[in-house]
Amino acid sequence: MTALTILDGGMGRELKRIGAPFSQPLWSAQALIEAPYFVKLAHESFINAGAEIITVNSYACVPFHLGETLFSERGVELAKLAAQLARQAADESKRNVLVAGAIPPFFGSYRPELFDAKRAGALTHALYQAQAPYVDLWLVETISSLQEARVIAEAMSISDKPVHFAFTLIDEVTKEAKLRSGESVKEAVALMLNHQASGLFFNCSIPEVIEQALIDATSVINDRNTTMTLGVYANSFSPILAGHQANGTLQEIRHFSPQEYLELAKLWAQSGATIIGGCCGIGPEHIDALSKWKHSLIER
Repeated sequence: MTALTILDGGMGRELKRIGAPFSQPLWSAQALIEAPYFVKLAHESFINAGAEIITVNSYACVPFHLGETLFSERGVELAKLAAQLARQAADESKRNVLVAGAIPPFFGSYRPELFDAKRAGALTHALYQAQAPYVDLWLVETISSLQEARVIAEAMSISDKPVHFAFTLIDEVTKEAKLRSGESVKEAVALMLNHQASGLFFNCSIPEVIEQALIDATSVINDRNTTMTLGVYANSFSPILAGHQANGTLQEIRHFSPQEYLELAKLWAQSGATIIGGCCGIGPEHIDALSKWKHSLIER
């Protein structure tokens, strides 16, 4: 098996778990506004669990969560603070920990119909500039459609650091994996290869749909006779249906034990994933299990 890199877990639910101020619609941005100490503490928890990449807590630094007024006033400032906190946590750990800048959905998770292509480029540039001095690579997160991927890929072409694109999938097990838009994973992989993306990930989807997505991705990559980094960070949500209101009530969590999540991760690794972590509801205990498994492979 190719060498494995351990990504961190879901920041929002970890902030809630450790007692940070946390409510809708601000989500994980509330801690940045009221108690940024908790953000650094959450990063440290994942690093101590074995995460080799931590992700900037900028997911909610967008109009959808902050609202237009607060985003205009403080969105870039909060994204910069989030990046600084991640950088501090990584540097102070004295470990070889990379920081991934985050470009999140600006107009709502899992809702391809809300994507505004006219605004997305400028918003991407704003969050890019806020985080760029502090990060080692980028994660464009929870992409729901080919249009969203295409627009953000063009905006992120200015980066001289690796840019990984993470797609969210329809939470239904089928013979062909599909994005929330209904477009196929195979189409998404072809698009990302054309844009020379550094990596292609699947995130914020139920674990059961990931393996088929990796199989579909690998088939396209092999057909092109090329290579691409594949990664996974699934959530522990119950299936999310079309029209989901991300700023309504908190999504119901299914409780995967660390061992249960690890068994799924082993399948993902066999299917080509070389970077594995977790999204919403996947905490330091899950990352610890992944890290210990990785080290057991090295020691063999």
